[in-house]
Amino acid sequence: MRHVKSCGILVMRTQPQLSFLLMQQHSQRYDLPKGHIEVGEDELGCALRELYEETGIPATAIHLDFAFRFTNSYTTHYNKFGNEKIEKTVVIFLGWLMEEVTVTLSEHGSYQWVNWNPPHIIQKKMINPLLEQLDKYFQEDRTRIIC
Repeated sequence: MRHVKSCGILVMRTQPQLSFLLMQQHSQRYDLPKGHIEVGEDELGCALRELYEETGIPATAIHLDFAFRFTNSYTTHYNKFGNEKIEKTVVIFLGWLMEEVTVTLSEHGSYQWVNWNPPHIIQKKMINPLLEQLDKYFQEDRTRIIC
């Protein structure tokens, strides 16, 4: 079975309220800014590149919390490989928006800032488990929320 790795960043902000950035491709498909690792690229480099390419948010506008790292693997089908069944691993870092930015989309139809109010039921394979892990991370220490 073919293996694919995708990396991205969950962007959080505290103003005007605690919320996270969610991308939308169409009415039933939600995603985070993320994408496939390129040859010679590490996970963080991929995540930062994809963040900038998909949202226009530069690395300088976020503070990365390296104590949080989400990894999830699951089986899916890829049209890119002739609808072949593949094992996909997703790595998501946590980034806090440190300044106001204009989100400029390149690959998604729209975006929204979703208020942090767990539990969140958004997307079963990746986003829900990510947000569940983040909620536990915040519950362990509320000072992890950067104000």
